[in-house]
Amino acid sequence: MRAMVLRAYGGPENFSLGKLEAPRPGSGEVLVRVEAASINPVDVRIRNGLPIGPALPAVLGADLAGTVQAVGEGVAGLVPGDEVYGCAGGVKDLGGTFAEYIAADARLLAPKPGNLSMTEAAALPLVSITAWNCMTRAAISASDHVLVHGGSGGVGHIAIQLAKARGARVTATVSSAEKAALVRELGADDTILYPRETVQEYVDRLTGGHGFDVVVDTVGGANLDHSLQAAAPQGRVVATAARSTHDLSPMHAKALSLHVVFMLIPMLSGIGRKEHGRILRQLATLVEDGKVRPLIDPERFPLDRLPDAFRHLESGRALGKVVVEIAGHFDA
Repeated sequence: MRAMVLRAYGGPENFSLGKLEAPRPGSGEVLVRVEAASINPVDVRIRNGLPIGPALPAVLGADLAGTVQAVGEGVAGLVPGDEVYGCAGGVKDLGGTFAEYIAADARLLAPKPGNLSMTEAAALPLVSITAWNCMTRAAISASDHVLVHGGSGGVGHIAIQLAKARGARVTATVSSAEKAALVRELGADDTILYPRETVQEYVDRLTGGHGFDVVVDTVGGANLDHSLQAAAPQGRVVATAARSTHDLSPMHAKALSLHVVFMLIPMLSGIGRKEHGRILRQLATLVEDGKVRPLIDPERFPLDRLPDAFRHLESGRALGKVVVEIAGHFDA
């Protein structure tokens, strides 16, 4: 099979196209022909040396959509020819999705939403499982006013839609008028152009000074401090990027709860992988009911342009998920 192989940690120039032996599915695994894969910020960090990645030389990539080719021992519910999607590779001992084939743990996969293309489905798994965990950890309900930081980002644009599906009122922060229009199309009731308003200004404008019942922070760093400031007394803050140091006294003053989401734990530990498949099956129902849709950057990249796809993501110019289209670009 053809695969993009990372030879050294660092920039995207360290990827090179190689020909590897296709994997065979072991017990509990299925062999998937990868039709499309998307890039996530964690893939960038792993490429730069974050120590949760596979040993070099390595095939990276977590998200996929593709077609089952063979089924290993003990797998039920999937057969050759099934179209599936999932977040199934790119860390530790798991094969990566920037390749034509992957032997994936069947528990991490689910049937692809029938109304999506492979390209569209590949954009969903990691960000959607993350956003789903945000919803459940913060127990978001129809009575909540939810603030989503980074509303046009990967996790943010799904979090808006999932919160709306639960009946919540949703406000999203964005960096431009173009992105504000986009998140309103996804269901956001209100938007904040964060360079133009202070936290106190938008808390006063949108909540009468009370604060938001739930704050979903997909940005991290100093923005987590802003999230604590924006939350209402006894509010819930859920963070997806919390590798930083903070003063927690504002939490004590308002009796806040803080929930940290790191969706890769089941992939790294092997514990709880079945839950990822369950989430993706439920997500597929929401997608097919028209309640969730992926936001995909319009530029397309074949497998051999994976370094350019990484550069596009890291440039900050991408609007939506960056997807790599894999099948059909090379001979098997």
